Amino acid sequence: MKLRLLFICVLVAVFASSGTAESSMKVLVRDISSVEGVRPNSLIGYGLVVGLNGTGDRRQTVFTTQTLASVLQRMGVQVPPGSIRVNNVASVFVTASLPPFARSGTRVDVTVSSLGDAKSIEGGLLLLTSLRGPDGEFYATAQGPVLVGGYAAGGGGNSKQLNHPTVGAIPAGGIVERDAPNDISKNSKLALILTSDDYSTAQAVAGAINTEYSAAVAEVADGRRVELDLARLPAHNIPALLTRIETLSVTIHPKAKVVVNERTGTVVIGKDVKLGAVSILHGNLSIEIATQFGVSQPQPFSSGETTSIAQPSLKTDESKAKRVELNEGATVQDLVGGLQAIGATTRDIVSILQALRSAGALQAELEVI
Repeated sequence: MKLRLLFICVLVAVFASSGTAESSMKVLVRDISSVEGVRPNSLIGYGLVVGLNGTGDRRQTVFTTQTLASVLQRMGVQVPPGSIRVNNVASVFVTASLPPFARSGTRVDVTVSSLGDAKSIEGGLLLLTSLRGPDGEFYATAQGPVLVGGYAAGGGGNSKQLNHPTVGAIPAGGIVERDAPNDISKNSKLALILTSDDYSTAQAVAGAINTEYSAAVAEVADGRRVELDLARLPAHNIPALLTRIETLSVTIHPKAKVVVNERTGTVVIGKDVKLGAVSILHGNLSIEIATQFGVSQPQPFSSGETTSIAQPSLKTDESKAKRVELNEGATVQDLVGGLQAIGATTRDIVSILQALRSAGALQAELEVI
């Protein structure tokens, strides 16, 4: 048994901030916002992939045989479901995204995912499948050859698989059959939805719009929503209005943020993340307990029995604490560089960042995913 204990001692002294200028950047309104109500919609359908080379669903997949029998019946072929073999057929879910303002005839990409126990849908053909929206209404159809970014081959206990051969795609395999109801030309009000919740950014967007039109057209509703009052304009064309607004340039101040993925040990650090004056002591204590078994052999012609004897051994190894010092206003890049210099691993850095945040020395938002 081996136990590894990590001791991290964080001594924090936070002094009065000397004040550093916030960094800013110029972006277009269209890069940080979207128009409320103008969004794609998810579509889903159930269908069959045929033409597989013996890699389809097995006979015990009941819904595949039932679906195939139903399809054949609509074509005038009467076949009992129990007598159908479906090795070359696979039941699949078909998904797609209906873009905003989609009109009849618009092509969309679709994704095909196996539903049963098929080994692979490589080389298969998706039969005509209806795609429906969350409201249950029919919006599109999908059909075509399935492209799979992987393969599965082998037999008799020897096999090889690359990626996921049970999921494929059909580029432009879907056709919109019904217009998406998304008409904003008759609206008296519109709203822009920001990608992040930030009052200063919302105020900057509203200010840029009001300056552009020399009128109080835009108003901040909250940190993510900017409302546009179209009635205050003498005459307006909404597509032309949005084109003009989306190309406006605004100055924003991004939030200081650190994103940590504990599962992979990944740390993503924003440019403006600052630290208070901090001293970090880092050391490792390793304890190893090993047990070896010996044999106790009795003397010849004795009445004893052969038994095993446990012989435990204990070994400890403690390294000296290593120290990293950072001055007021140091960045997390400086911290990471110092920790790497003393041999800290990525997971050590994740633990230290969390300790700094708890102590109040990390002047940024810490998000753990």
